[in-house]
Amino acid sequence: MRSKKYHVYLTEEEKRLVIKALIDERNALLATGHYTDAIDDLLVRITRTKPKNMLVVAV
Repeated sequence: MRSKKYHVYLTEEEKRLVIKALIDERNALLATGHYTDAIDDLLVRITRTKPKNMLVVAV
């Protein structure tokens, strides 16, 4: 069975905060000697995303 895919649309500020939080978590894991593979994969995915223009309409 396939897992569901989720799409998250972030503003530039939100994207910056997510990257900073992931880097902080990665540094904490490195300090305790744990693996950081999952966080590294997320960082690559987030930094390679292209910005999309979207129109948000309040209902």
